[in-house]
Amino acid sequence: MISPTLFDWVIENLLKNALDAMEGKGDIQVLIENHPAHLTIDISDTGKGIPKRLQEKIFRPGFSTKKRGWGLGLSLARRIIQDYHKGRLTVKSSEANKGTTFRIWLRK
Repeated sequence: MISPTLFDWVIENLLKNALDAMEGKGDIQVLIENHPAHLTIDISDTGKGIPKRLQEKIFRPGFSTKKRGWGLGLSLARRIIQDYHKGRLTVKSSEANKGTTFRIWLRK
């Protein structure tokens, strides 16, 4: 069971972040894998990537690499996935100038 409104907001936030990271050019892919006990949703972009040293910090409230950001989007997205949906939101992979993949993991 998911909250459609909250889950929709998480996906929208991840997609908007991907668009920002690509600065007007690149690709976004969404891959959904249905496993017997869980499902995963990977959202990948071909943007600038996230340095390894920042990959956990990006989920902290108030942390932002954007000039116009409040630093609440990813922290709230993670909280929605963990607290409301009993899942996980992580950086699956990221490489400088090649892009980032965020993974949502949900138990069925």
